[in-house]
Amino acid sequence: MEEQRIIKHPILNKREGTKIFFFYQDQKLEAYKEEVIASALFAHGIHCFGKHAKDDSYQGIFCANGQCAQCLVLANGIPVKSCVTPIQEGMKVEPMLGHAALPEDDKPVLQGKIEEKEVDVLVVGGGPAGLSATIEMAKYGVSILIADDKQSLGGKLSLQTHNFFGSTRECYAGTRGIDIGKHLAESVMQYPNVSVWLESPVVGVFVDGKVGILSKGNYCLVKPKVMLVASGARERNLFFPGGDLPGVYGAGAFQTLVNRDLILAAKRLFIVGGGNVGLIAAYHALQAGIEVVGLVEAMKECGGYKVHLDKIKRLGVPIFNSHTILNAEGKDNLERITIAAVNEKFQAIPGTEKSFNVDTLLVAVGLASVNELLLKAWEYGLKAYGAGDADIVAEASAAMFSGKITARHILQEMGMSVFIPEEWKSMVETLRNRPGKLHKKPSLPQQKVYPNIFCIQEIPCNPCTDVCPMNSISTQDKTLMGIPLFHEKCIACGRCVSICPGLAITLVDKGYDPESKTALVTLPWEMEDHVVKPGDTVTTSKMEGEELGKGKVIAIKDSAWQDRRKFLLVEVPIEEADLVAGIHIPLLKKEIQSQEAPRVELKEEDIIVCRCQRISKKDIVNLISEGVRDINAVKATLGCCMGPCGGKTCEELSLKIFREKGIDARNVAKHVVRPFTQEVPLKAFLGKE
Repeated sequence: MEEQRIIKHPILNKREGTKIFFFYQDQKLEAYKEEVIASALFAHGIHCFGKHAKDDSYQGIFCANGQCAQCLVLANGIPVKSCVTPIQEGMKVEPMLGHAALPEDDKPVLQGKIEEKEVDVLVVGGGPAGLSATIEMAKYGVSILIADDKQSLGGKLSLQTHNFFGSTRECYAGTRGIDIGKHLAESVMQYPNVSVWLESPVVGVFVDGKVGILSKGNYCLVKPKVMLVASGARERNLFFPGGDLPGVYGAGAFQTLVNRDLILAAKRLFIVGGGNVGLIAAYHALQAGIEVVGLVEAMKECGGYKVHLDKIKRLGVPIFNSHTILNAEGKDNLERITIAAVNEKFQAIPGTEKSFNVDTLLVAVGLASVNELLLKAWEYGLKAYGAGDADIVAEASAAMFSGKITARHILQEMGMSVFIPEEWKSMVETLRNRPGKLHKKPSLPQQKVYPNIFCIQEIPCNPCTDVCPMNSISTQDKTLMGIPLFHEKCIACGRCVSICPGLAITLVDKGYDPESKTALVTLPWEMEDHVVKPGDTVTTSKMEGEELGKGKVIAIKDSAWQDRRKFLLVEVPIEEADLVAGIHIPLLKKEIQSQEAPRVELKEEDIIVCRCQRISKKDIVNLISEGVRDINAVKATLGCCMGPCGGKTCEELSLKIFREKGIDARNVAKHVVRPFTQEVPLKAFLGKE
């Protein structure tokens, strides 16, 4: 079978490295050295990793972040999380079928001493907030330890191939997330007073002020003077019949497979959720050559940036607003999903069902702060701060700025004479803003060459205003949230087209044709070369994806200064030039029509709420009907929140069930979080010899 890898990508370089061999069920397979097991299996079309011990249900990847155990496999006889365990030469991998047998290794072991370390500041998480905070604090000479659970620094920045929004001067707007992550990581490593522990999840905070870290398999204790929790956010989830099937997982897991590991994780993809995460995931899928069958959003309008939405609509992705996911079907992997329209109470309307054959369903319904360590630190009286998504969920640009501000607070806590500029505070609030109001598209100038700006929503973004060599673009009210306006002088350099994070600027040349019958429109283009080529006739689209007419691709320009964004030069009728905002791509087949869907009967016993323990919605509803108002009682009775994820997914879903039954979640006792926040092997406590 041909490997399911992304060989060519418009933004990312082809994966290179040493190839090794491993065995899966005695079949010899190839992988890259240090590639995680899950990605190596996905590369060979293996998406089902085993069966659950309770009911033989099929298991596959879910979080791709080491936070659950749905991806467990046996590696050389030992159960491991395949999404975070690197493959090794000659490793024998087997599916996890029920419970694993204890290994036959019963030799005496020597017990060493658990390493302990004191440090001025412990930074939990090496993502945008943690790195930005570290750089700010390191300038003042404090000793800092960054502990991160991944193999490299950068956090979610390492998954973001798109250009960032925000301010160019303050948070690298117009630069790709992957490049921002590398820059921040390199900056951190320049400071001798900063230590970095990779593959080192922080697993517990204790009353004596010590923090437990599982550093590359060894348990360590660190006692910081101040603790900064910048551990980011986790994806929220939904419950519906079939939602536990392999092939149903979060957008972050998808981006990990596709953008980090260059795995062709799907062939036909559907997305639930029209926020920025879902919209960006759809675009990333198209860049990887994956067919995006559609996107469903329960609200009347998608909540993400309009430029993100318009971008995928122009490429031809169908959007189903006021719809919800009803169920997912399949045996050992997802095969079909059914959606339906919803009423004002978000209840499915009978008779509106539509079904689609897909192999992957991405759930992108929001993020929740990973703040358990922060809350426990406060409870125990530690000096602790939160930054980035661990404090308030927002865009990565806001996380970076939040890290800088929090760093100054920590320095003040340590007695240093630093201040926090008021403009910093206002900037972070601006960056956290939700999309603002829509404006009418400004009228275009009466000249031959000019940029055509399709950005009409108030969002925090200004790269186009800074990059114009003629200073001809400014925001409407001179603020970061204002919509951009063009002021007559244009030298057709295309720099605004190249830098716009929303791909929302084209360049119109009406002087292209001496007979004034056609015009040349320069479009921003980030798809692979084979999608269109010079000489092709393409279907042009308006700002919101409406089909407009036909155009001819004259050339595709690519220069180093365009930073991996190509220019698609399309000849169109001159009367359509001002309306052309993009093109539909052949990758999205016109035959993606919904099938006749059977009426779906939603049975509570078919809806799995707790994936780890296989607890159904009906199980929890029965307890609620008996008067239970305490998640800990649900935990004690059913085992909910006692699995490997520690309640990271099922507690929130359980509270949703309480609300569905008319019970105010504020009157329900929450799950008591205790160390450890993730599993720690017993051998880790033996210490170093």
